[in-house]
Amino acid sequence: MESSSRQQPSESSRRNGRVVVVGGGVAGSLVAKTLQFTADVTLVDPKEYFEIPWASLRSMVEPAFGERSVINHRDYLTNGRIVTSRAVDITNTEVLTAEGRRITYDYLVIAAGHDHPMPATKAGKLREYEAELQRIEAARSILIIGGGPVGVELAGEIVTDFPEKKITLVHSGSRLLEFIGPKASRKALKWLRLKGVDVKLDQAVDLSSISSSSAEAGPKTYNTSTQESIEVDCHFLCTGKPVASEWLKKTQLLKDSLDLDGRLIVDQFMRVKGQDNIYAIGDITNVREIKQGYVAQKHAEVASKNLKLLMEGGRESKMAIYVPQTKKKKIVSLGRRDAVAQFSHTTVIGLVPGLIKSKDLFVSKTRKLLGLRPDVVCS
Repeated sequence: MESSSRQQPSESSRRNGRVVVVGGGVAGSLVAKTLQFTADVTLVDPKEYFEIPWASLRSMVEPAFGERSVINHRDYLTNGRIVTSRAVDITNTEVLTAEGRRITYDYLVIAAGHDHPMPATKAGKLREYEAELQRIEAARSILIIGGGPVGVELAGEIVTDFPEKKITLVHSGSRLLEFIGPKASRKALKWLRLKGVDVKLDQAVDLSSISSSSAEAGPKTYNTSTQESIEVDCHFLCTGKPVASEWLKKTQLLKDSLDLDGRLIVDQFMRVKGQDNIYAIGDITNVREIKQGYVAQKHAEVASKNLKLLMEGGRESKMAIYVPQTKKKKIVSLGRRDAVAQFSHTTVIGLVPGLIKSKDLFVSKTRKLLGLRPDVVCS
């Protein structure tokens, strides 16, 4: 069901034009917050909140952590409109929502991210964290499918808080964390195995083959691609989620602006191919770089600068250019204290990189970017 929260935009923001932002994730929330006093901003999102995604795994073992990392849109978007609905179509002047509402725009920012079901409210999201914690607490053995950053960080969170659990991590690749260097992968693998995590590489799990003695409860047996059987009480799927662009494929306006992977093709200004007033930011773009939160924030910064420039009458020759992120520093948290970090000339693991990320998971920094106090829950 669609709902709308409206805060009357200031007179100056109405004069500068109407900006519609589709998607309230890392990139979309930052653009909406940044432009709210420059333009008449409407944020369209299926949920009422922004979830800091890299903090969600900590919230699964400590649901109270989610009080700060799940932020209602109305807490930071105080001078704009929030439409809680899905966008289903776009024309060159309007966004159409699932309930048939038409929202007019002068500039459009698409930040739809990935497609996966989420509760509509903050309270619902916090209840989901509680349910995940109950699953973990009730299980004696846990299977984690996927050895990318999500799978590795979830394994780290669980084994740190529940060292008595038997954890198996299965990854289809030849090494963990394939987005960073082999040395960091080896260090993370060694850390997990020293903590008792059974890591199986070069294997996939066939989720259609799950069998159990009881349909309701009890251990379940999972088969891998090497015909190995794994018996555990529950599993967590930590593989990649599809890009949220299926709806764009059905639009006349943007269906030809998608690449073969379903990502929007953008230029150096973060504008969508063939469009002067439509921008795309975050994971839905075709920019060749790692898809992570800090990168989405960089997209938002460039798009916001360019939209401000154009709305205030600036020349296109002055527009900011986005440079794909090739930063060598990459950090993967391993529980509450440790992390593995790859820097330009060295790779380290343990407490030192853990001090950079693992304690707070950049939640305070992200809240400050949205104009919020780092330690106060608004609602």
